[in-house]
Amino acid sequence: MKGVEMSVSKMTHWERVTAAVAGEAVDRVPVSLWRHFPESDRDPARLAEACVAWQRMHDFDLVKFMPGGTYGVEDWGATSADVGSLIGARAVIKPGVTAAEGWPRLARLSPTEGQLGREVKALALAAEALGGDVPILQTLFSPLTTAIKLAGDRVFADLRRRPDLLEAGLAIIAETIIGFARACLRVGAHGVFFATQCASYRMLNEPEHLRFGVRYDRLVLDALAGESKFTMVHFHGNDVMFGQVLQYPANMMNWHDRRSELDLGGAMSRFGGVLVGGLNEAVTLPKGPIEAIKQEVRNAIAQTKGRRLMIAPGCVIPIATPESHYRAVIEAVNEMPH
Repeated sequence: MKGVEMSVSKMTHWERVTAAVAGEAVDRVPVSLWRHFPESDRDPARLAEACVAWQRMHDFDLVKFMPGGTYGVEDWGATSADVGSLIGARAVIKPGVTAAEGWPRLARLSPTEGQLGREVKALALAAEALGGDVPILQTLFSPLTTAIKLAGDRVFADLRRRPDLLEAGLAIIAETIIGFARACLRVGAHGVFFATQCASYRMLNEPEHLRFGVRYDRLVLDALAGESKFTMVHFHGNDVMFGQVLQYPANMMNWHDRRSELDLGGAMSRFGGVLVGGLNEAVTLPKGPIEAIKQEVRNAIAQTKGRRLMIAPGCVIPIATPESHYRAVIEAVNEMPH
């Protein structure tokens, strides 16, 4: 295809991802797909085994480690359960904060104890099994996203009525996330996947997001900047505040590009790192047909001319997605001219 470099020697996963981050030619566009493992994610050994098996089956260029999505709030008293989600995500069924006065009282958690400690152990086991052959990123949720998981939609009342109390809690949450991330980096993670579910006009206005979102997101991201080799920011949802989140210190960005007003091609001039996406994880990838999946891959490569791109879903893939659809993604990448 016009614009895609030819005759690049075969690369390792590390070489391919590093070259993509640098904007250099690659032997083929890197690929990473991720899903939850609800049957395994309550036990560190089983979660590690599931993530490693997933990687060994498909040989992706980057591993997004997949702890249960409520891991970050359970040590603060939130109760979660498997609610039969299509993507296998757990849900909080009992909040850990029920009054604004609870925010400044949040404990300063140790990353080696409780649920956080179990997730560090799971990451360590997976990193050991993979032996450094492929970059592995631990999943983090932004401080405000964590607050919403912890307390539900009362957060929006608190940030408007008792902002001082909420901000005290967000500072504790950010400190805890930094400590957890550093513990994961020490035991084998090569970077972080930082997810915010709050950078949306449907939830906040721009001044609110700057104060309660960006400020505490940057506390985490700036603290990890010299330690995380690969930092991928995922901004979740619709009507995203792209003007704010595209300025985050990261070398990879992931969003629902197939369902957003900003596509991969439009993002090329607005972000200088790797654009991670191209696949509609809600419709095309789980439902097919195979040719439609391959066409999304081809179109993503055409939008970016094969530079600064990693083929990936816009978010977590439904757990019932057929294996043949994952293979179709890899086949489509390999079928493109190199």
